[in-house]
Formats: sequence, structure tokens, C-alpha cells
Amino acid sequence: MDKIRLNETDKNIISKLEKGRNVPANIAEELDLSRQYVQQRLRRLEEHGHVQNIGRGVYEMIDDPRDRLNDES
Repeated sequence: MDKIRLNETDKNIISKLEKGRNVPANIAEELDLSRQYVQQRLRRLEEHGHVQNIGRGVYEMIDDPRDRLNDES
């Protein structure tokens, strides 16, 4: 799979998940975004193996892509 390109929303979502598990509705409220948009970004991050839906819409970070992006700079 191609390397993921993170936008600001992706980075903000990852920052929220870095603090612990969360659901799209909470993340959306904290970031002042729509739940649907946050859900879309979470699915994309999940497809690339960075977050995981552990059930009932609860997500957790399993791999921080920001680490590799910083290494490549």
C-alpha cells in the first residue's frame, strides 16, 4: 500500500488517540469537525494500519505514522 500522507486533521486525530482510546463523536466535538469526516479519516488511518477499531466504534492508535514522517525529513 502507498505511504499515507497526513493532513492536519489526521495529525489532530492521532494526537487525540495518543492520549487513549476514543470514539469519532468525541474526537469530532473536540476538534470542531463533523463526526462523518472524522469517521472517514479514521477509516483511512485504519486501512493504512495506524489505528484500529477495537469494537463498538472505539478506536485506538496502534502505530504512529508521524514517527516515520519525522525520520524522513
